[in-house]
Amino acid sequence: MVVLGIVLAVVVVLALLAISYKNKFVVLDNRVKNAWSQIDVQLKRRNDLIPNLIETVKGYAKYEGDTLAKVTQLRQQVAQASSPAEAMAASDALSRQVAGIFAVAENYPDLKANTNFMQLQEELTNTENKISYARQLYNSVTSNYNVKLETFPTNVIAGMFGFKQAEFLQVPEEEKAVPKVDFSGLGD
Repeated sequence: MVVLGIVLAVVVVLALLAISYKNKFVVLDNRVKNAWSQIDVQLKRRNDLIPNLIETVKGYAKYEGDTLAKVTQLRQQVAQASSPAEAMAASDALSRQVAGIFAVAENYPDLKANTNFMQLQEELTNTENKISYARQLYNSVTSNYNVKLETFPTNVIAGMFGFKQAEFLQVPEEEKAVPKVDFSGLGD
């Protein structure tokens, strides 16, 4: 009878531990999903601002159509992405193109002085900063989740309930390269 009581107590303790660990994984998994959702919100915000930017720039920079068309195309790719990695790849390309629009604006003093353009530029800059912060948060939450997933004894419980690793958001290889800075023409 005592042995049966001990076995029953061990089974109950193990069941409670399994339930507790499973619940922790549910919480961590939802944090990862929430962190991605925060990125998604900022990507949507940027996508909503871009048509206004394009219309403002069109009025001043008529022959910059290729740049504006590329921004429109990339905006659609971000909206239609089917995975976080795909969305971030398109988003990174879009960020580079939007920066190109701001560079184009340097050639149009009237555009640079336009209140709508300045407000849109500020809004987009703030949104890019929020996207950057949200990416950092996502990777941090993903790291916590993945560590819990890989360490003993929680890895056993994770395997029992089918939890899978979350993907980190990576910096594309072309953005890791050290930029070339050339000041050779400045001293003349």
